[in-house]
Amino acid sequence: MEVPRSALADTVLERLTAAYTAAADPERAVAARAYMKDVAPFLGIPTPERRALSRTVVQGTPRPTETDCTAVALRCWQLPEREYHYFAVDYLRRHVGRCSSGFLPVARHLITTVSWWDTVDALAAHVVGGLVAADPELTADMDGWIVDDDLWVARTALLHQLRYKENTDTERLFAYCLRQSAHPDFFIRKAIGWCLREYAKTDPDAVRDFLARERGRFAPLSVREALKNIGV
Repeated sequence: MEVPRSALADTVLERLTAAYTAAADPERAVAARAYMKDVAPFLGIPTPERRALSRTVVQGTPRPTETDCTAVALRCWQLPEREYHYFAVDYLRRHVGRCSSGFLPVARHLITTVSWWDTVDALAAHVVGGLVAADPELTADMDGWIVDDDLWVARTALLHQLRYKENTDTERLFAYCLRQSAHPDFFIRKAIGWCLREYAKTDPDAVRDFLARERGRFAPLSVREALKNIGV
C-alpha cells in the first residue's frame, strides 16, 4: 500500500525511531519475540516505558489528518520491530475519530500484514469498531469480512462491536458467531466466546438464550468463554 506524504509523519517517525532505539534492550527483545511466537523482532521495551516514550514523541505535535494517520501507521508497519506497530495502533486508537470510512482499507492492510492477536485485536475493537460506529454503512464491509478466508479479517468482524455495549447490533453479532461456529482455528473460536462474553455484560439473558438454542453448534471453548461470567 502506498504511503502518502506527510510532514507530521516525518517528524513523528524521526522522534520515534530515535527514542525507541535508545531504549532498546536486546535481552528483553529475545524473550518478547519468543513469547509472541516469533511473529516479529522486538526492541525489548516494556509496555509502560514504551508508552511513556510515545507520549514524549507526540508531545507538541498537531492533531493529525486522516492522511497523517495513514502515513504514520504505514511507515511504522514498514519497520520490522513490533514496538513500532504498537505505537501505530495506539496512535490510531487516539485519533480514529479524525478518520473517515475511507480509512477502512488501511486498517485491513494493517490487520493482514504481520498478523497476530497483539495488534489485530486492538485494531478490531478500537479502530475498525470506531469506523463502523461512525459510518453504519460499513456494516456491509463487515458482512464481507466475516466470511473472509483470512482468519484475522474474520476475527476482526467478530470483535469490531466489542465496545458497543447497548449499541451492539445483537442480530448481527449472533449471526456472525453462527457463521463461524464450525471454524477449526483457535483464534476464531476464542473470538466467538470473547465477543459473546463481552456482550453478556450488557445483556446476559440474551447470551444465555442464544446459547441455550445454539450451543450444540459451537466448540466447547467458545461456550466456556461466553458463559464465563454469567453461568448457564
